[in-house]
Amino acid sequence: MLVGWALRSRSTPSASSHGNDNIDTLIGWPPQATRVLTTAERQAYDVLRGALPVHMILAQVPLQRFIKVPTRNSYSLWLRRVGQINADLVVCDRHSQVVAVVEVQTDEEEQGGRALRRRERMMRVLKAAQIPVHLWRASALPTVEAARQAVLPVEADGEPPFQPAPRPQRVPAAGAAPALGEEAMPMREPPPSTWFDDLDSAPAPLGEPAKAAAPGRPSHGR
Repeated sequence: MLVGWALRSRSTPSASSHGNDNIDTLIGWPPQATRVLTTAERQAYDVLRGALPVHMILAQVPLQRFIKVPTRNSYSLWLRRVGQINADLVVCDRHSQVVAVVEVQTDEEEQGGRALRRRERMMRVLKAAQIPVHLWRASALPTVEAARQAVLPVEADGEPPFQPAPRPQRVPAAGAAPALGEEAMPMREPPPSTWFDDLDSAPAPLGEPAKAAAPGRPSHGR
């Protein structure tokens, strides 16, 4: 009888859990806006903005947003292990393709702890995905020139990699054909939440439209 009573007590939800379900979300946890970045992360963000003016700098991006994995194993398990870890700063090109990740390490993290272990786990995943990771110390952030050289190193000929200036995008009128010489901007969506392999990491080549036959001349099939 005692064993049966213990099993029923374990399977029956407690009164406290029912009470928590009845708590209003806004009343029980009053929301309040706060800062996204720490002081060191904001300073590192400003350095990257000055070093890479034509790149996109994103902050606190979870790995699940820009990393996709095969679905032969449980995706929810991968998500719990590493997918929900946030990268401090993510450098992207104008097509939102990830170029590098910058992690800002504080002096407290250098002493060890849970945050350091999570960062090491994340860096192993990024290395396997062939995404460069730059670890910056909060007390010794690089200069703008050093950051540019680290993220976009000088090529063998001594010239920095070409960074095209962003062009203003003109919205064509409804039904109007694109002007000659203009290329359509490839639209790329982020990886889906289910992470099926339905997204190619490289932009699809644009096909050339077939040339129309000249008026008054028969086609080759006739």
